[in-house]
Amino acid sequence: MAKIEIYTKMLCPFCTRAKTLFGKKGAAFEEHDITMGGPLRAEMLERSGGRNTVPQIFIDGQHIGGSDDLAALDAAGKLDAMLAA
Repeated sequence: MAKIEIYTKMLCPFCTRAKTLFGKKGAAFEEHDITMGGPLRAEMLERSGGRNTVPQIFIDGQHIGGSDDLAALDAAGKLDAMLAA
């Protein structure tokens, strides 16, 4: 199974949508809560090329983007192959 990392904030509906999709796929993920900022937020900004919205999603170190990007991958039938890697 692929390594999934999600940078999130509390009460973020887009974060919840992404986590729900991974849950439906049976995919475990590591969540990094950046609600209070700090070094994890700086890490997210660096890894995502400066994108500061949440969630920011990475699969096996590859930057996927946000919730809409994840949903688009799933709709295109490409997400399952990435998760199986």
